[in-house]
Amino acid sequence: MKRFFKILRYAGPYWVYAMLNVIFNILSVIFSLVSFGLFIPVLQMLFHSMEIPKTAPPLRLEVDALKDNFYYFCGQLLEHYGNEKMLVYIGVTIIILYFLKNLFRYLAMYFLAVVRNGVVKDLRNDLYLKILILPLSYFNEKRKGDIIARMTTDVQEVEWSIMSSLEMAFRDPITMLTYLITLFVISPSLTVFVLVLLPVSGFIIGRIGKSLKRTSDKGQHKMGILLSMIEETISGLRIIKAFNAIDFADKRFRRTNQEYNRLMIRLYRKRDLASPLSEFLSACVVTIVLWYGGKLVFTPGNFLDAAAFLVYLGIFSQLMPPAKAITQAFYNIQKGAASVDRIEQVLGEPEVIVEKSDAVGKKEFSSEIEYRQVSFSYVEEPVLKSIRLVIPKGRTIAVVGPSGGGKSTMVDLLPRFYDCAGGGIFIDGIDIRDIVIRDLRGLMGIVSQETILFNDTVFNNIAFGMENVGEAEVIAAAKVANAHEFIEKMPQGYATNIGDRGTKLSGGQRQRLSIARAVLKNPPILILDEATSALDTESERLVQQALENLMRNRTSVVIAHRLSTIQFADEIIVLQSGELVERGTHADLLERNGVYRKLYDLQSFV
Repeated sequence: MKRFFKILRYAGPYWVYAMLNVIFNILSVIFSLVSFGLFIPVLQMLFHSMEIPKTAPPLRLEVDALKDNFYYFCGQLLEHYGNEKMLVYIGVTIIILYFLKNLFRYLAMYFLAVVRNGVVKDLRNDLYLKILILPLSYFNEKRKGDIIARMTTDVQEVEWSIMSSLEMAFRDPITMLTYLITLFVISPSLTVFVLVLLPVSGFIIGRIGKSLKRTSDKGQHKMGILLSMIEETISGLRIIKAFNAIDFADKRFRRTNQEYNRLMIRLYRKRDLASPLSEFLSACVVTIVLWYGGKLVFTPGNFLDAAAFLVYLGIFSQLMPPAKAITQAFYNIQKGAASVDRIEQVLGEPEVIVEKSDAVGKKEFSSEIEYRQVSFSYVEEPVLKSIRLVIPKGRTIAVVGPSGGGKSTMVDLLPRFYDCAGGGIFIDGIDIRDIVIRDLRGLMGIVSQETILFNDTVFNNIAFGMENVGEAEVIAAAKVANAHEFIEKMPQGYATNIGDRGTKLSGGQRQRLSIARAVLKNPPILILDEATSALDTESERLVQQALENLMRNRTSVVIAHRLSTIQFADEIIVLQSGELVERGTHADLLERNGVYRKLYDLQSFV
């Protein structure tokens, strides 16, 4: 139940709607009690099974006095109007009372809908924001499909299993409390006996509920694996087909899907046990109450008379449906508890990249970037070791070296995708950990080897992340990136949708759109991570020209495998096994006959 109340914390902004739900539920319960029970004595008088009272007792705020006065009033109406008219009045009154009862029940559900959907909406919003904030290292360790499952399947499960139980949580306890008070008024001793029986059945139900949660947890985890396989299959469909791995992928998916199927069969069998089990336990409780109440009726001393016992049983029977509904709600909550745990795991993840409360704003870059004894490791093996480097404003620095040397990690530390394990990076003498993260990243533009585009128009991809951007500005940025010409030839020009990840474009066109996005941002610091390595010769020439336009009058950090593309750099640094082993101009490094020379000769030979 703790998890249920964790989710209910999100209901805070909707407390007015929750209170209205409670009020209308109370009114619905009141009219439910009044509807038929109030007219049983009237019908008894009507059919002469009860004498019409001749006098009314003094009116007092007591149950018996109010009841006797009501009977006297009904008897007078019956004598005045006669049987037929009284039947009509009773029928009309019953219809009105039932109309009001169901109207209030609907109004209670009407206002609960705002709470139910609002909580799920806020939960989904918080999850999405958390995913935007979490560091990249978190996603390196997790399956993307599992994260998607938590945002979709698990949140949906919360809506179905827990939020659907909110009506029961608000309505049924009020109903039960009202009935129990009435039962206490009729017979305190019999009601105390009933309250001893109910926890026993509750204990049995609780044991099965815990088993249900464990199975549900396994099912949700397996669904995360299934979604990961689907996502990986769609992304890698070209490779699956190329390696004739369709049968292999199909068998792997079918095996995992069969495991999920078995788990869900167990889950539904346990969940479907709730209704028959609670009904059986209810029958047991009613039988025991009938036996114990009968003993009280037949015991000398008149602890309970027969008429009162019949009324007691009638009201007690009305107590069972809400008790059964609460049992069903408990099962649903246990089923959804596993999803709540999985959602809480994401929401509770520490934000490794944390902005200081007194972080300083910085909108301009004026002098230099400095790496001071920077070290970093992903797990235990160090990736960077005591890197020392100064990049003056307006200079182009190229980073080269064998694969796995730490080149991408070194530039990923600059916009704080990760934080240094040792040392620090400084911009204009300020530690980047002391700068507002939004301002820090606002100083930089990034063009990577893996071009990230979105399933949207050309215009929106270039203007991504920026507001109030005019068409003229986007066109100007596209011209600098050598993209305007091919964009104009597209069916709707800048309004053309480029498909998922830009699949309607060639590699060179996607890269030039990415460059246009960086041009429009107009950052003082530019990071280029192997931006031309995956392109053909013609595309590389156009992209390289676009990059030269972009780097003009900017401070640039360029990672490159093709050494021919970075010979113009003001300084080239060579990373090997996380250490800065060489630095200098292209000509200087060739003369040293070191690591750079070996890389250059290998590429020249190729």
